[in-house]
Amino acid sequence: MNRKVVKEDIDSRIFDAVNMVLLIIFMVIILVPLWNVIISSLSSGKALAEGGFIFWSKEFSLENYRAVFNDSSIGQSFLVSISKTFVGVFTHVFFCAMIGYGLSKRYIRGRKLYVAMGVITMFFSGGMIPTYLLIKSLGLLNSFWVYIIPALFSYYDVVILMNFFRNVPDSLEESAKIDGAGDWHIFLKIFIPLSMPAMATIALFNGVGQWNDFMTTKLYITNQALYPLQMKLYEIIVQSQTQSMQNIGGSAVIETTTKGVQLATIVITTLPIVAMYPVLQRYFISGMMMGAVKE
Repeated sequence: MNRKVVKEDIDSRIFDAVNMVLLIIFMVIILVPLWNVIISSLSSGKALAEGGFIFWSKEFSLENYRAVFNDSSIGQSFLVSISKTFVGVFTHVFFCAMIGYGLSKRYIRGRKLYVAMGVITMFFSGGMIPTYLLIKSLGLLNSFWVYIIPALFSYYDVVILMNFFRNVPDSLEESAKIDGAGDWHIFLKIFIPLSMPAMATIALFNGVGQWNDFMTTKLYITNQALYPLQMKLYEIIVQSQTQSMQNIGGSAVIETTTKGVQLATIVITTLPIVAMYPVLQRYFISGMMMGAVKE
């Protein structure tokens, strides 16, 4: 018996050690390129031209960031990105929570039909051209609301919230109804506070998607005042590539400076969403586990 326990203990330690080594390797594979991008964005054009560094630059410089922020439209684009991410996440989570709360009630008439219709949307979509014509007919072209309204609903998120709401004891709802509470009061005062892990997880997913969304602007927006930061990143990269092609055979420093501007822009657009992750991380695991599909 003791020999069996000792063997299981050794196997467990070996398993933990192998897992630890694999996770460290995986972490290094992710962090080293990320760190190199940050260091390269803080390097001078001369240092980038010489190259040969991975962890520490030969010559630090803030010229790349100064070049990015010299573009007067960067501030406007940053404001658009912040606004559409904040409004988009709040409305998406609230809208999906309302639908998930309704569908979690087995006594709702036509519930199975609504669920079946939602499942169909998970596998089929109208396609790019029908969607464009719909957006145009709704008058959302060149409108800030094109970032918000089409992204209101996701049945995948509704399923997560619906299963989460089913875990809330019925006795809580019955007690609230006995005290005179209505459906809105029960939803806002009982179900929403108890569902923060699931809602924070969906907010994180949707926030990353909203922040990185590029195609919505590319397809539906031509007004530059509504360009988010990602569209400015695209323009800066295209412009710097054009300058590099015009300087072929010329100074290598000019070419590497355009690369530095690209790297600085990537860091600026990535940093806000990375900074949000530690705030929501504590809800992330419990939200994913408790909202898992069960039927």
